[in-house]
Amino acid sequence: MTRNTATPTPALPEDVRAEIDALRPRYPTAEALVLPALHLAQRASGGWLPPEMIAAVAAHLDLAPAKVAAVVSFYDMFHDRPVGRHRIRLCTNLSCQLRGADELLEVLAEELGTGEGEVTPDGRCSYVQFECLGSCDTAPMMMVDDEYHENLTPDRVRQIVRGLG
Repeated sequence: MTRNTATPTPALPEDVRAEIDALRPRYPTAEALVLPALHLAQRASGGWLPPEMIAAVAAHLDLAPAKVAAVVSFYDMFHDRPVGRHRIRLCTNLSCQLRGADELLEVLAEELGTGEGEVTPDGRCSYVQFECLGSCDTAPMMMVDDEYHENLTPDRVRQIVRGLG
């Protein structure tokens, strides 16, 4: 007698399933629906996508889990590990490097008390270096959540970080 010992794939929260199902008519294929489905699942998971949530999205869309995981790993907007309520992306491309991005990275580490990619103990912030945010004429710059902060100085970075709730 054989026994199935595989762990069942967890289901998506019912409200997320309903939102995804409501979107289905707008998309020609399940693959096309992956991006909005992952946004909904990430919001329901506290801002990131643990492996079981990725598997649940794949199961709900009847797609291979590896296909959905590949989308998560490709796009910066999806997170496969916990992130802070405020996500800080500091541009480290050439223009920003030449105008002090390294010093600003040090300021972020000092102000937040964490390393790059880590979450502050209170869950408030996390930060990463970002290759280019497309604002070379106002370097150095960073993006906090969806807001650009340009022509930064160390003091201005400290002020921004301290103002995040």
